[in-house]
Amino acid sequence: MKNLLLVASTTFVSLGFVFHSCNTEIKKADIIADNVENAVKQYTIQTDIIEKSGEILNPRTINTKGEIQYIPTDDWCSGFFPGSMWYLYALTNDTKWEKLAEKYTEDLDSIQYLTWHHDVGFMIGSSYLNGYLLGKKEYKNVIVQTAKALSTRFRPTAGVIQSWNVDRGWQSQRGWECPVIIDNMMNLELLFEATTLSGDSTFYNIAVAHANTTLKNHFRKDNSCCHVVDYDLSNGEVRKKQTAQGYADESVWARGQAWAIYGYTVCYRYTHDTRYLEQAQKVYNFIFNNPKLPSDLIPYWDYDAPNIPNEPRDASAAAVTASALYELSTYLSDKKYKETADKIVENLSTPAYRAEIGTNGNFILMHSVGSIPHGQEIDVPLNYADYYFLECLLRKSRLEKGKSIR
Repeated sequence: MKNLLLVASTTFVSLGFVFHSCNTEIKKADIIADNVENAVKQYTIQTDIIEKSGEILNPRTINTKGEIQYIPTDDWCSGFFPGSMWYLYALTNDTKWEKLAEKYTEDLDSIQYLTWHHDVGFMIGSSYLNGYLLGKKEYKNVIVQTAKALSTRFRPTAGVIQSWNVDRGWQSQRGWECPVIIDNMMNLELLFEATTLSGDSTFYNIAVAHANTTLKNHFRKDNSCCHVVDYDLSNGEVRKKQTAQGYADESVWARGQAWAIYGYTVCYRYTHDTRYLEQAQKVYNFIFNNPKLPSDLIPYWDYDAPNIPNEPRDASAAAVTASALYELSTYLSDKKYKETADKIVENLSTPAYRAEIGTNGNFILMHSVGSIPHGQEIDVPLNYADYYFLECLLRKSRLEKGKSIR
């Protein structure tokens, strides 16, 4: 369950000047090095504060006073901070980041048994799986056990992994029976990897079933996706199509489109099912042909928000999308996918979105949105915006060196 922190709306500054910013003068060849240097400085300040506290703290965002907000291990965002340190280790080869990543990853050990929400794919995928891919083979058992825990949420009649329990918090007021959110596509990588690590095809089959059902029911004719689809557990039929974090049930929530393009690109990686690749392309076409997408490619929080252009942008949605496009570019010959990702990264690297060192709660990116309908995390830094931005830098670096993105 997404235990979002209450943050009041702050004034949003128009970003129309982005292409004229002096920082766009950074040579494209140096953009990775420049961003890595910036990230190292910010995260050094961030981790020094935590280390001096004598506690293991997990920063997620800032409040209206600019104070860093820390979260418990069972918060859906708890994997992104250690995940960012794994990426800093991969980008710098500095063992300082490896040691910190291990420390903050292993603090999440208990999550492998968590069954009351679906976000364990984010939590363990960002932390333990990245650690495993960077050499910590002893993390294998945690990854497989987490997949077992996630699999308890699979509802065979509907063919989906249930996202939220309907007897908790605000979800209990919505009248849902088996809500599934588009974000859930981001959990499937963990299941696919668990099959690879364990040889148990159960995880793979659950992931494919969920991807297929989501493909059937979440997308509209224009290839945008809704946020929430609620299923009848007795017969698997769709009960409702709604939103929780978007502007309206029929609107297009920006980060939801990012989860969709990323999720189906990952599904293609493991299955080579061309339907998934085609869906990722369709979502790309929807996003980047949308007349309400700003020229700098950093979307408003919802494409149908009523006060565009005076609506908050969502840098997190842009970072997730760009990262997906770097991978998508490896499966398709068209250069536009990488070129689009590069343009997003270049724009996120300007002062319009990248914070000055020592500001912004020591997060890298500014101007993300958690949930405007809940009045939470509006125009603030978010740890997952940083995480996917660092993932962009790593994927871009590897691609341009002729290496695999993973």
